[in-house]
Amino acid sequence: MDWNEIDSVFLDMDGTLLDLHFDNHFWLEHVPQRYAEKHGLSRQQALDKLIPLFKSMEGTIDWYCVDYWTKELELDIALLKEEIKHLIQVHPFVIEFLKNLAKAGKRRVLVTNAHQKSLNLKMNNTPLSGLLDSIISAHQLGIPKEEVNFWEQLSSLETYDPQRTLLIDDNLSALASAKEYGIRHLLAIYKPDSKADIKKVDSFQAIHSFKEIMPE
Repeated sequence: MDWNEIDSVFLDMDGTLLDLHFDNHFWLEHVPQRYAEKHGLSRQQALDKLIPLFKSMEGTIDWYCVDYWTKELELDIALLKEEIKHLIQVHPFVIEFLKNLAKAGKRRVLVTNAHQKSLNLKMNNTPLSGLLDSIISAHQLGIPKEEVNFWEQLSSLETYDPQRTLLIDDNLSALASAKEYGIRHLLAIYKPDSKADIKKVDSFQAIHSFKEIMPE
C-alpha cells in the first residue's frame, strides 16, 4: 500500500472494522429463535420462512433497516440486538490501524450501510467513534453502497477525490460499485466473520488483517 497516493480512507463497519460474527449470529440464530418463540414454530420452520425473506431484500436499503424488519417481523429488532451486544467485537489491529492513519494525516471515514440504531449500538459498545473523523450511514442518502449512485451522492456529505481514496469493505458488491464510480484504491476482507471460513475473493485485492497494511 503506497500511502503517499491516499488522502481519504473509507472504512466499512460490519465485517471490516467489526467482526461479522455478531450480525451472522443475530440474523441466523437469534432472530429465528425469537421468531419461532413468538409464532410457536420450530427453529427450522422459522428459518425456512425467514431465509427466503432475507434473501429477497439483500442489496436494498431496507435489508439494512432496523425499522423495516421490526415492522415486517413484528419483533423489536433494536431490542433484540441489545440482548446479544456482548458479541460485538473489533477485529484485530483495527485500533492500531486507525491511530496510525491519524498519525499519517489520513482522513478516516466510516461509510456503512448500517441503520442508525445499529450504528449507535456498535459505537456505544466499541471505542471506534473516537478514532474516526466522520461517520456516514447510507440511510442518510437513502441508497445502499451497492448502487453506483451512492458514491456520487456521498460527495454531498464528504468531500473526496476518488483517485486518492481507499475503500476497505467486505461487501464485494459495494467494492464493485465503488470501482465503477472511479474509486481507485480498493481492498476486500478475507475473513469478515472470525467464526466462518475465509471468503473467496477473486476480483479484488484482499487482506487477512489490518496489520498487513499498517501505515508506518
